[in-house]
Amino acid sequence: MLDVCDLVLEDHHTMRRQFALLDDCWDDPRALGMIWKGLARMLDVHAACEEEVFYPYLLKYGDSGDDDSTEGDVVDETDDAIGDHDEIRDAVAAADKEEPGTEAWWAAVRKAREENDDHLAEEEHDALPDFRRNASVELRAELALRWLDWRYAHDSGEGITYDKDPEEYIEQYRSSPVADPVAHPVDRSSVTAH
Repeated sequence: MLDVCDLVLEDHHTMRRQFALLDDCWDDPRALGMIWKGLARMLDVHAACEEEVFYPYLLKYGDSGDDDSTEGDVVDETDDAIGDHDEIRDAVAAADKEEPGTEAWWAAVRKAREENDDHLAEEEHDALPDFRRNASVELRAELALRWLDWRYAHDSGEGITYDKDPEEYIEQYRSSPVADPVAHPVDRSSVTAH
């Protein structure tokens, strides 16, 4: 069965592998540029997809802080994640201004990697387990379809809204919670029809 948590984790694995590929090609600027182009886009698309598909539902269905997670509750988890996404995007933008393989480029890529590694670890330790504990399998399956639908429509990076203020983001979804996706499933015709 599809599970949005598994799709998030699949992206995490791919991002880690792409950063490792940069290490493998450290002395080939052309290869670095090609790998980075795809990785930079994936970092942006993944973050935007989480902000559109995963975090609004974590805010609605996640734990309010009565568990033993280190971060406390869904508001903290979401605030951290949105802030992390902004930091990752800033580092990606800095790398994109430099020539691949230069010292300045590597410094920006290292910053993106460090921010991303921290974010993935927090998400895997707090947000994803929280969601698995509190969301039904039907909800996770429906969100997986929404994840795929959104990704197919935005994999090019077109039409993505970038940096978000974490507090405004949280307020938006706390004051106007998203509709129950199981009661309003994604239409089969919407996949790749965007």
